[in-house]
Amino acid sequence: MGTIGARCAWAAGEPGDAMVRYHDEEWGVPQHDDHRLFEFLILEGAQAGLSWATILARREHYRAAFAGFDPARVARFTARDAARLLGDAGIIRNRLKIAAAIGNAQAFLALQAEHGSFDRWLWSFAPRGRRPAPRRMADVPAETAESQALSRELRRRGFRFVGPTICYAYMQAVGMVNDHLATCPARSQAGR
Repeated sequence: MGTIGARCAWAAGEPGDAMVRYHDEEWGVPQHDDHRLFEFLILEGAQAGLSWATILARREHYRAAFAGFDPARVARFTARDAARLLGDAGIIRNRLKIAAAIGNAQAFLALQAEHGSFDRWLWSFAPRGRRPAPRRMADVPAETAESQALSRELRRRGFRFVGPTICYAYMQAVGMVNDHLATCPARSQAGR
């Protein structure tokens, strides 16, 4: 990873591979659209205990199964919808994660109504100032004080599958932090 232009090691693959595209085009790019923020919240919760590659390979299935990640529609899912999702081989069929996604949609809408947008509320947890660019993957933390605070507040508001490590991965994904390595060409594109 010491050469200039070396991509972050977790995004190994050939150009055009899903993981490489995700790394180069999405990961770490600041997101401010509530719809996209909800999508990442559901996907990060689904990823708990699994690899991101596993979730990324199922992303389109998740979009179809979870009504295009429309939080208002997901919040109205019934027990019948939950049963349908448990039978959907295109997603992770975990009863707790499915129930959490539906409950998180309801909590998401409540938070949106209270603050005008989820984005405005969420970004209040972004770290202030710039951190030094990590030189190697070992320099990237699993959680931070900000992800711990975000996790506490989300849980207080009824969200599930939002522990501090999941919250930090979420913060990385939506660009609240930029953990592309110093040598990674995507670092300057990501911002923050």
